Amino acid sequence: MATATTRHQVLSDEQWERIEPLLPSNKGRKGHPFRENRKIVEGIIYRSRTGIPWRDLPREQFGPWQTVWKRHYLYARLGVWDRIHAALMAQADAAGGIDWTVSVDSTISRAHQHGTNTTRPDQPTGAGANHKNPTAEEPEGHAVGRSRGGLGSKVHAAVDGNGMPLAIVLTGGQRNDGAMLVEVLDDIRVPRLGPGRPRTRPAAVVADKAYSSGKTRRMLAARGIKAVIPQKSDELAARQRKGSCGGRPPGLDQTAYAGRNVVERQFGLVKQWRGIATRYDKHAITYRASVVLCAVIAWLRK
Repeated sequence: MATATTRHQVLSDEQWERIEPLLPSNKGRKGHPFRENRKIVEGIIYRSRTGIPWRDLPREQFGPWQTVWKRHYLYARLGVWDRIHAALMAQADAAGGIDWTVSVDSTISRAHQHGTNTTRPDQPTGAGANHKNPTAEEPEGHAVGRSRGGLGSKVHAAVDGNGMPLAIVLTGGQRNDGAMLVEVLDDIRVPRLGPGRPRTRPAAVVADKAYSSGKTRRMLAARGIKAVIPQKSDELAARQRKGSCGGRPPGLDQTAYAGRNVVERQFGLVKQWRGIATRYDKHAITYRASVVLCAVIAWLRK
């Protein structure tokens, strides 16, 4: 039976038992062996949930903040949370727990000044970098861009019909939603527990008008995916101007579209984590790792 969690014990015993076998080990490698894995993982979750500076992490509960940060950075580089996320989705899919009517949307997280003192050749900010790009995995602009509200990052996500996260893509805040749809769909990859290829194709994609375009509809049709996307007003006006030459308007499944709010509700839950609602991380890979970790917690609680 799972024990109740406390302020600092953020994982129940049952949840920890599910992810512990999936965490990497450094046995046979140089360096000290990984110790107190649970304490460190809970420290990572606690910091992402509260948004406190790493140096303010309670030492008596989680140990030295440097150890927790280094483990978080290592797991981000190795894609540990992505693998655990995929494993949990595979278990859910095998039990029939994934609704493949997928909703897609994005949300912007404003970047704190401590997360923007990096050089970005694509968008000069006048800030000087106090470090170099640490790995090849880190995007050139650190996934920080200037949109109408200032510097920030945009989290593009796909969730199933129950609001459970399937794919997470991080870009700068200025990136257009529709232009990222292909990349978000390509990020959906649910492995099979037995033999067989991972499932990558939803039955339908539900999205708002920002994703509406002829190119998007043709792409979805070519993949055999039903498009549940309302048309923009200018698309409707252009079709009316053409009269009978404008072609037949695409249909819209109103019942399916009414369920699009699941992605908005998921964003609402994600942004309860203060370290995600505001981006404090300089590195895109560590910030995205926190978002994926939040998705892992969502699947553990399902």
